[in-house]
Amino acid sequence: MSEFTFTDYYHNQVTFSLQDHPYSSAPKHVWVICRLDEKWLLTEHSRRGIEFPGGKVEEGETAEDAAVREVYEETGGVVSNLQYIGQYRVEGKGGTIIKNVYYADIEHLVDKEDYLETRGPVLLKHLPKDLHLNERFSFMMKDQVLPYSLQHLNYSK
Repeated sequence: MSEFTFTDYYHNQVTFSLQDHPYSSAPKHVWVICRLDEKWLLTEHSRRGIEFPGGKVEEGETAEDAAVREVYEETGGVVSNLQYIGQYRVEGKGGTIIKNVYYADIEHLVDKEDYLETRGPVLLKHLPKDLHLNERFSFMMKDQVLPYSLQHLNYSK
């Protein structure tokens, strides 16, 4: 099966697909699952908590460019390999959001003075098994997009 429907942390309907851009050829958001030296590279958002980097696609850039930029801005990570995983659509109270999900190998980290809205890189050997109950982690880590993406990548938490 390559398409999954579920409810997110805020009870919005989410449809996640492993197909090539099924909802939009030009999505406005990206989310990047990152690995550096056998560890998961995440960031700590100042309000939401620990999460994989991501954000909005800026005018004039591709989703791939945005993914590379967001990883660097939020973690200092330099992407050496970027792989499209899938795309999801959230039907929320404020409208529809479409986001590309990527996997990135990180070559190295650059120490930065400013990580914008985040507190910089967080490296974890393993993601917690009870991640959906862990208050330190962002709501974005708590729905089914992450488990389906990890399963697609043949990773377990």
